[in-house]
Amino acid sequence: MSGPAFPLPTWFIGAGNMAGAMIAGWRAAGVELGSCVAIRPSGQPVEGVRTVRSLVEAGREPHLVMLGFKPQMLGEVGPQLAPTLTRETIVVSLLAGTPAAALRARFPDVRAIVRAMPNLPVAVRRGVTALYAEDGDQAARDLVSELMTALGMAVWCPAEAQLSAIGALAGSGPAYVARFVDALAQAGAERGLDPALAKILALETVLGTGWLAATNQQPMDEIARRVASPKGTTLAGLAVLDAELPALVARTLNAAIARGEALAAEARSG
Repeated sequence: MSGPAFPLPTWFIGAGNMAGAMIAGWRAAGVELGSCVAIRPSGQPVEGVRTVRSLVEAGREPHLVMLGFKPQMLGEVGPQLAPTLTRETIVVSLLAGTPAAALRARFPDVRAIVRAMPNLPVAVRRGVTALYAEDGDQAARDLVSELMTALGMAVWCPAEAQLSAIGALAGSGPAYVARFVDALAQAGAERGLDPALAKILALETVLGTGWLAATNQQPMDEIARRVASPKGTTLAGLAVLDAELPALVARTLNAAIARGEALAAEARSG
């Protein structure tokens, strides 16, 4: 296998859940990671990537840096990182709620700053990654696009505000889908099914429905219509779900977006 190449060298500052999932996806895609260094204070190894504990150990200045630590740590990490970056460095930020302008203020001389908001299925190359940049040349954007497309779907946002909406829907979405699968399984178990079987049935139902829709390009409403016969059992269940689900999901996404706005305000003031 072969895939897009990271520039030499590339630094991953932090490699937690999301950055780790991305690295796993790139490994699966056959992307060469030999030019990459993961910088983790814990020193915990990252498979396929040379891992060090500090910036000092990372080597020469990076051409690409991925910020994968907690947003609250930017005030601590930023001053240490800034002197190592050059006019050739592309900064890709996974920091939720940290605006591009705040990053540019921290790293004023870098080539480009790209905000990226992936979701966890990037680990199996079925992810969605929202991208946004206010600056940088087209070649820098093309490089980031190529890397992210290896992990699934990559979408460039014309406005930074759209990152919050995509983050609430696709970024946080796997957590919401996971909760739905658990709730479906629990409801089945409460009605006499073996709990282990109920979990398998719920997961396969969600997986199969998504695969059917993606394969046949059918609207979800059409799939629901095909399942729900007139005056049947499915229609009775839909009457309950349709009365509550749209408003519940809207409140869920609004809560996620509001938290993102609060994080952005903290980043601007900090």
